Amino acid sequence: MKLHDIYTTTVEAGIEADARTREEIGHVLAAAQKEYDGLDADEKDLFDAERLTNPYDDTRICAGDPDLEVRGLIAGIDMEVGEVLLADRLREKGAEIDLVFAHHPEGPGYANLHRVMHMQADLWAARGVGIGVADALIAGRAEEVRRKIMPANHYRAIDAARLLGFASMSCHTPADNNVNRFVQALIDGEAPRTLGDLVKLLRSVPEYADAARKGYGPILIQGDGSKRCGTCLVDMTGGTEGPKEALDKLVASGVDTLVGMHYSEEHRKHAEELKLNLVIAGHISSDTLGMNLVLDRIEGRGVEVICTSGMVRIRRS
Repeated sequence: MKLHDIYTTTVEAGIEADARTREEIGHVLAAAQKEYDGLDADEKDLFDAERLTNPYDDTRICAGDPDLEVRGLIAGIDMEVGEVLLADRLREKGAEIDLVFAHHPEGPGYANLHRVMHMQADLWAARGVGIGVADALIAGRAEEVRRKIMPANHYRAIDAARLLGFASMSCHTPADNNVNRFVQALIDGEAPRTLGDLVKLLRSVPEYADAARKGYGPILIQGDGSKRCGTCLVDMTGGTEGPKEALDKLVASGVDTLVGMHYSEEHRKHAEELKLNLVIAGHISSDTLGMNLVLDRIEGRGVEVICTSGMVRIRRS
């Protein structure tokens, strides 16, 4: 596959699994077009034109010719300088690696991670939270995240990849959308009765079973395993954690149990006050599941896949 084909396949995989409608995603792209049209000529030169066709600001080709024929790629959760050097060493030993394929974004994807957080408002609204309240809640948190990541050295790993002759690409929200849909469908389909049953159900997924064997599998961090699950909401996409105040609105809208990749201690304590159940499915294992679902589409078209940095390849197609 050409690098650009891998990129468009990844974006389409994200759109297909997105909890938002294609109409709503169209509104997001239209808003970006309107913003671009209103810029002066010098400002248009600084605008990220990918925003006009790709609704996921954290998913980008970061280095490499879009027409590059990719024979093989190395995929992982965090593909930083060490992993890039590993790729170079593997290539010296004969591996056909043309692309460093990261889950957690680097470069422009990391710098603009805060933009994808606004989709969380739509996810909450789908569960009964007022969209005006949801938009207001996520806006402040997204700005907080933007300020926090501004000082980061965003292009360190990308510069390493470029100097060693690799293409570089991130696949963040598309993978998260896929794991979010997969786990929500699993829970809705199996309808576990108790929180203990829910944790056992998650451990039936190969990626989570692997994590459990390694010591970081699914776990209940708020609630009692013998208690009923009630209404479960999977909370695994939208950049990073939203504000803890969103938990109040979700409880008020009828959510009893949240299933996420990770929750801060601040979120856990607030959930305890609200009597909201929290289940951590696992961060790296959830990321791995989402990446595997995307990689099925790429590997199936003849691209060799090597995994590292937390990734365990599980094929489903």
